[in-house]
Amino acid sequence: MNAIPAAAPEEPRVVLTARGLGKDFAGFTAVNNVDLDVEHARIHALIGPNGAGKTTVFNLMTKFLQPTRGQITLLGQDITKTRPDRIARMGMVRSFQISAVFPHLTVLENIRVALQRPNRLATQFWLPLSALDRLNGRAEELIETFGLAEWTDTRAAELSYGRKRVLEIATTLALDPQVLLLDEPLAGMGLEDVRMVAGIIRELGKTRAVLMVEHNLSVVADICDHITVLQRGEIIASGSYATVSQDPRVRTAYMGTEEP
Repeated sequence: MNAIPAAAPEEPRVVLTARGLGKDFAGFTAVNNVDLDVEHARIHALIGPNGAGKTTVFNLMTKFLQPTRGQITLLGQDITKTRPDRIARMGMVRSFQISAVFPHLTVLENIRVALQRPNRLATQFWLPLSALDRLNGRAEELIETFGLAEWTDTRAAELSYGRKRVLEIATTLALDPQVLLLDEPLAGMGLEDVRMVAGIIRELGKTRAVLMVEHNLSVVADICDHITVLQRGEIIASGSYATVSQDPRVRTAYMGTEEP
């Protein structure tokens, strides 16, 4: 009996791209000729020294800034001139460097707020508050998934910094995005919180595309599938961590020397 040939591995599915992306500010070129391919079910890190243009690229990709030149596509559609709110409805959401939760609402209430739009309750102001009870099941699932059950009825202002960031990620997942962008999700955290949040990001990357700006290189090495390194607004290296970490240009950018 002839052996059945092994199935060919699936080609990575690119869900977010940038081509020739550039941004000028009053004659200063902050980002120049950046190409990115972000793939489904993979974690892609954007790294570089301070002032490299990471946040500008991030804001361009999420349309909080309009590119001076270049093209951005999301799930095969050109979004170069699309508004951020429309992009969120298309399946791409982002977090911010500063935690963006409602401090005086509980964990449950924060997640219920995030669930209102996908459940078409965000603009139905005439409905009684009890109408939101239908969201409790999904909200409790997210709370359990992100390890927040102990703090369900705790106001966000009373959470630790790390738990606030976890809550923020949980609220972004309430929109069920296909592409998730995280802006320095581990900034300012202690070691325990870094491990917790990195583990959550690793799990998220199994089912959706994740693009993250991050300074913690040990976490980047541990959880990221692909790394793009920026310096002075341009890409100087791209590939696996093992590849980019051996690039002499990357060593120079981070340490000022090409020596290991």
